[in-house]
Amino acid sequence: MSKNNRGKALWKLPARARGTCPVCGSTRIKLLYTRTQQDGQKLKVCKKCRTRVSA
Repeated sequence: MSKNNRGKALWKLPARARGTCPVCGSTRIKLLYTRTQQDGQKLKVCKKCRTRVSA
């Protein structure tokens, strides 16, 4: 069976949860994951950068 509501929540987010990742610089990518920096600031990052160790 098909899944009618897959991804429907993304349409309510600004720019449909797309933007530029602050870690890797990828453009027009979904920013769905929260990552905490060392100074305590929370960032929305892409799937590739959610566990990436920053140098």
